[in-house]
Amino acid sequence: MINVAFVCLGNICRSPMAELIFSELAKERGLALSFCISSFGTSDCEEGNSIYPPARRTLEKHGIYGKHTARQITLKDVINNDYILVMDGGNLFDLLRLTGGDFGDKIMRLCSFTDNPRDVADPWYTLNFEKAYEDIYDGCNCFMEYLLKEKAEVFGYDKRH
Repeated sequence: MINVAFVCLGNICRSPMAELIFSELAKERGLALSFCISSFGTSDCEEGNSIYPPARRTLEKHGIYGKHTARQITLKDVINNDYILVMDGGNLFDLLRLTGGDFGDKIMRLCSFTDNPRDVADPWYTLNFEKAYEDIYDGCNCFMEYLLKEKAEVFGYDKRH
């Protein structure tokens, strides 16, 4: 099983969108049991809150449904995940500060897997949830393709059992 965590600032927009999008991509490929997928915020400012309604509506427009409760990431969460995918450079900085610079090999920007590495703009400020969805979908899809190449032996086993 591969443990993947998506991280943004408050864990009510981008990272839960990524969690649900990536879960859907895994399910579409018959790999849902191959992953433990979660999301977190670097801040506790939204802890306990549901996904932000415009983010939820954007996902539903694309046929993606799910529940979510915001929570702040801890050092234990970093240690227990194989990949920590952040939405922007600010999230990356916050995690490197949390970890003291350790675990840098597993903390990456989500869109670093795409042909156009970039930050996912925060729709909380831009109000452009569709653009965030497009960036997150691109990042999740490219990350999935990366894993299918790099971890082929894991998925081969999962498909046989």
